[in-house]
Formats: sequence, structure tokens, C-alpha cells
Amino acid sequence: MSTTSTYTHTKVFKLESGKKLRKIELAYQTYGKLNAKKDNVIWACHALTANADVLDWWKGLFGNNDLFNPEEHFIICANVLSSHYGSTNPLSVNPTTGLPYYLAFPEVTIRDMVAAHRLLAAHLGIEEIKVLIGGSLGGQQAVEWAIEDSSAIQNLILVATNAVHSPWGIAFNESQRLAISSDRSFYANKPDGGLKGLKTARSIALLSYRSYDAYTATQLESVNEKTDSFRASSYQNYQGEKLCKRFNAYSYWYLSKAMDSHNVGRNRSSITDALASIKANTLVIGIENDVLFPISEQQFLSKHIPEAEFFSVKSAYGHDGFLIETDVLTNVIGNFLKESTNKKIIKLHKTA
Repeated sequence: MSTTSTYTHTKVFKLESGKKLRKIELAYQTYGKLNAKKDNVIWACHALTANADVLDWWKGLFGNNDLFNPEEHFIICANVLSSHYGSTNPLSVNPTTGLPYYLAFPEVTIRDMVAAHRLLAAHLGIEEIKVLIGGSLGGQQAVEWAIEDSSAIQNLILVATNAVHSPWGIAFNESQRLAISSDRSFYANKPDGGLKGLKTARSIALLSYRSYDAYTATQLESVNEKTDSFRASSYQNYQGEKLCKRFNAYSYWYLSKAMDSHNVGRNRSSITDALASIKANTLVIGIENDVLFPISEQQFLSKHIPEAEFFSVKSAYGHDGFLIETDVLTNVIGNFLKESTNKKIIKLHKTA
């Protein structure tokens, strides 16, 4: 059973920057039913251009016959602020002007996204999350949430993510924004503004999502005579056009800014102290040849989150492996959760 809903927070929502949104809307989907004890909640945080339909974009890990299934769990995924899949974003109407925000939309941070999701959790009467999981930008949300509300998260799964976005990652995002801003239509304040730039931005992003080996495996030419019209060229064009059909340049711009903002040490004593405050049973998973979120970043997380477990995944797909290697993830996460349950039972016996 799947339900698509929108939560409207009618009070002023204050952003980390100090700017305010008069109200916010969050599109979210739920699957399954909340049990009587309210202890079967699985909350998935989505990545950059995904939506709230986690059973669609994380197939193999989430689904009727998968590790996280609606028959056993109450699964929730909420669309983040700035994304145009139903939540408040740059194409939403600015109540002050009666027109879409476009570039007048205030910048939203990862911490703002988490604050909004915590409002949704309170609205749904959820006080405890059995598993909070996210990869990439979703993982950035998950680690922030586990710091902000450490007592509410029982198990934390962080996949291909980090504690602070790197200069390398920011440089990739800035290059994409330069591509978008080079498209003059981006400043025309129209829903389809900046699409040519967005196509180029997506092409740049793909180089950080995949790997040399992935392109060799899927885009290598079968003949030696070609001098143009290469498969890799067609692939870059196709993927850029594909995103333009389902997304907009303004949301992409703001979401990339949000990713850049990620730093768990901001306005806290330090990055390591922030990670040390996490109380959840934590599993950190890295992809060995991830160019965008190198495995050293996941090793840093596991080193500084108390008693965190670490697992590395071999994949030809680079960063995108976190969405593709679901058989491995199912095995690793499933074993981790079984061990977590056993530890909990042992603790209960010791205190009884």
C-alpha cells in the first residue's frame, strides 16, 4: 500500500541563513502501515535529483520482496526543499509577489532540509525511527538528522556520503552551475529557463557519478574506424536530455548549493565532536572507486561515529554503485540490522 501526500507547514519556516519562508510544503510517500508500537519506521533520504518514490529509484533494496518492504515496515521518503517534485522550490509561488520565486528563492542548506523533515515526522506522530538511511546528498541529510536528534534514530545507514562536502565536490558543482548560468535563458524567469545549461551540467555530473571502468564497459566502440559520433558522446547527450525532461535548472542550481553547504561542524565545536554525539547504531558504506565521495570520507565517518561499522563495496559503477549494487547492500545492511537487534536483546537481558 502506497500513499502520496503533501504536508503543509503553515507557520513561518526560518532557514539557517536567517531568511524565512512564509510556509513550506513537503511532498512525501509512505508504504505499509505504522504498527501499534510505532517502532517499524524506515525513513529514506533521497539524493540530488530523486523524488519521494523510494521504491522506484532504490529498487532491489526497497520493494515488496526486498529488505525494506511495505509488508513488514512503515517506509517514508520525503521530497527535499528546493526539489520540484512537490516540495517548496524555486518554481513555487512567492506569496509576496504572487509569482514564482526563480532566483529570488532563498538558499536552503542540508540542515534546513532536515529541520523540515523533522517537522513532518512530528506531524505524523513519529518519535522513533528504526532505520534512517541515505546515500550521497541523502546520506548528508541522514548524518545531520542523527546529530540534531540523536535519541530518535535507532539505526543509521550512511552510504557514499560525507561529514563535510569536499573542495573537489564543490568544484564539480560550481562547474555545473557555470554551465547553467552560461545559458542566458536561465535569467528569463521561465520554467524551462536554463535547460541547455542543465544538459551540460548533467554531462559534467555524470563524470563524477561513474568511473573510467564503467565507461569502458558500456561505451567502448566495437570498431576501430570511427572518428566521430562515438557512443560515449551519444550517452552524454542522452543523459543530459533525459534530465531536462524531468527536472528544472533552478532546482538543480539550489540543490547543488545545498550539497556544498554540508558541514556537520558548522556552528558546532568541531566536525569530530558533532560525529561523536551520534548515538545510533551506525553502518557506513563506501564505494571503492567513488570519484565524487572517495572512500576516505566514509572511513572518516566510521572512525569518528562511536562504534560505527564500516564496509567497502567493489563496483564498476563508481558513485552510482550505491543505487546499483543493491544485492551487496541488502546482504551487508541485513546482517548489520540482525546484529543490531541481537545487541539490543542482550542489553535488555543485562538490565533486566
